[in-house]
Amino acid sequence: QENANRYAGIFGSIEMLIDEHRELLQAGIPTHSRLAKLVPSIGTFFTRLPLEAAFRHINRTNRISARKHVPPSFNDIRRILNMAQVMAIAPELQLVTFDGDMTLYADGQNFADDSPLTVLLIRLLRQGINVAIVTAAGYGTDAVRYEQRLSGLLRGFAKEELTPAQVARFYVLGGECNFLFRCRADYRLEFIDDTMYASSSLRSWTDTQVQQLLDVAEAELADCVRRLGINAQILRKPRAVGLVPHEELTREQLDECALSSQMALLRSQGAPKSEPCDVPIPFCAFNGGSDCWVDIGNKLIGVQILQEMIGSPPQATLHVGDQFLSTGNDFSTRAACCTCWIISPHETQGILTELD
Repeated sequence: QENANRYAGIFGSIEMLIDEHRELLQAGIPTHSRLAKLVPSIGTFFTRLPLEAAFRHINRTNRISARKHVPPSFNDIRRILNMAQVMAIAPELQLVTFDGDMTLYADGQNFADDSPLTVLLIRLLRQGINVAIVTAAGYGTDAVRYEQRLSGLLRGFAKEELTPAQVARFYVLGGECNFLFRCRADYRLEFIDDTMYASSSLRSWTDTQVQQLLDVAEAELADCVRRLGINAQILRKPRAVGLVPHEELTREQLDECALSSQMALLRSQGAPKSEPCDVPIPFCAFNGGSDCWVDIGNKLIGVQILQEMIGSPPQATLHVGDQFLSTGNDFSTRAACCTCWIISPHETQGILTELD
């Protein structure tokens, strides 16, 4: 118990630093906070984070404080931060967005009929909460391809006889931010043309500009294949280009491909020191775990599109995903909303159970 109280006190102190930072942010002087001085790159906290309560909750199950030889790990801290975020946002939640692969289903697989996530997602929709899947999977305007990936979930909607109003709160946004679909009363997906929702910046991208940028990305990925001796093919889509290996690659190889593509695209837009979100045509070059892709746009834009449509502010929006490293495509959402970093569909199930 002494160890538990000591750990809880540490998390309580960090909680106080975050509260102070948020207060000074509202006052317009966030750089004056002690937290900003300790971590100059600190981002925005859209809600309070009850870290002490979250630690005690996690500790009751994982017994972190009872360990004699293993200190709190990165994964322990990640789970505690997730729990604190869920505790803070649950009463105000309006919109939950999810990554697809390794968040709702196994990598490259479809949403299974027997997935335990189905009943939890249906519960959110029945509670009036909007649910969206924001995925890198880009099948253009072909709703059937997305329906195949989500077949188990859509059949679950039909089995539970969700009302038209309830299913209308379910969205799928493919290609990071490029192809938006909404569920109809017949439990099929309907494409929504971007003239109905897209910001002016998104609509200002011409196809010529997009293809020129993808030309640069394709050339850089081809160079990576040559330099690294990778056995892979390069696939070109209307708003994406990817490297799909014929053999398993290391994380370092995939990171190299992602970062090389990122730097090439930043240079091509005359902004080598900028971030991929801050250039004329935002993009996302990311390590997909088993492949590497470059998409036009990113999930930051995707989440913002949904927030604008639904009227959900950052403090009432939660994104759940597994790719929050700097070469991951969930990373950018941190600037738009609250986030939970999971590593498997099982952990997503835990998040949804706590939200209930």
